[in-house]
Amino acid sequence: MKVMHLSSSLKHDEAERGIYAITHAVMKSGHSSVVIGSADPEDELITRLKRDGTVYYQLPMPKKSWWSLRHVFRLRALIDTHKPDIIHVHSRTPAWVLHWVLRTTPKARRPKIVATLYGFYPINSYSQALFDADTIITASNSIDTYLRAKLRRKKQEQEFVPKFDIVQVRRGVDVRKYPYRHHASVHWLHSVFAEYPELEHKKWLIFPTPIGSEYGQEWLVDILGNLKNEFPNIHAIIMDDNITDLHDQDVSYEEFTQRLQALGLNEHATFIGRRPPDTKEWLSSANVVLSLANRPESIGMTVLQAIHLGTPVIGWSEGACGDILNDLYPQGIVKQKTAIALCKSVKYHLTNQLRPAITHDYVVEQMVAETLAVYQSLVPNCQLVTKDRHDNLVCIKAG
Repeated sequence: MKVMHLSSSLKHDEAERGIYAITHAVMKSGHSSVVIGSADPEDELITRLKRDGTVYYQLPMPKKSWWSLRHVFRLRALIDTHKPDIIHVHSRTPAWVLHWVLRTTPKARRPKIVATLYGFYPINSYSQALFDADTIITASNSIDTYLRAKLRRKKQEQEFVPKFDIVQVRRGVDVRKYPYRHHASVHWLHSVFAEYPELEHKKWLIFPTPIGSEYGQEWLVDILGNLKNEFPNIHAIIMDDNITDLHDQDVSYEEFTQRLQALGLNEHATFIGRRPPDTKEWLSSANVVLSLANRPESIGMTVLQAIHLGTPVIGWSEGACGDILNDLYPQGIVKQKTAIALCKSVKYHLTNQLRPAITHDYVVEQMVAETLAVYQSLVPNCQLVTKDRHDNLVCIKAG
């Protein structure tokens, strides 16, 4: 079997897409893998892909850019050269490029198409090419529920009749990278306190998302304002940059920092930069991780990483965050979206040292095995997975 992956980006989405883990398992099973994305060939992830034997081509197809269609002839040539059995599409723009590549190809000669939905995509003209697939993989229970409800409504209105199967494959965490009860080294802590002396002897509330209109940073003001007297050492750590150049920033960033300043809360907040390379250390060292997005999250990868590390997470009962907390740490669910309910939960967690139990759910191995099972169902003569004595899917080496 030969599998080709099409992605708009490989630079920031590896954790959610899991492309490396999937291609690694395909190669280990004795099959072939081709990846097409925008990352530079010298990128660390691409180096790992090529080390495994995966063939990589840099073909920038940025999201929502029709300029990507200039790659139609190039992609057609690559497909003709490699003749993949399966093409796995990870974004809508590459799906459109693929649509124009295959539009004149007879169905009998087409490779099988798998498309993964990583968000609450509307069923409109832009998303239509993504649904020209044999199988749609939904990346979380929330996305799966959303898509099935939308399709039922469209079918009743006779606007869209799905011709694909839907399979839910939840994203998973590599527990080797995020081991339970991981402790940051003394050296790391000393370096943090040298750079951010205000963090020493504080109770850390990690806000692991950038500032923006949809991320819910305004709830931090309620938490800090209501709890700073009872917990003078409470401190919010925000994974964003405290910069003055707002050229590419949401206006909500300026509003948020001004509000912190006006209420005298800026001394209770520290900005540590977007996507810090030592995210694992920050998450494992936190007293609480906060997931407060105003719009339901579709994946909740940071929530998963924190829980697998054994750090409590507090978040709303909706979207992927609600799904994950309900399954793995129901103590962290805030059912009412109010400042009172949120502050009550934070106070309870700061007073009582709670930790999620170790879990074997939402792991990358299961995600990979279930994805390979989809491939195998489309190309049944190639053996990729089997079941162990506990009836769990496992990858096997092809004979």
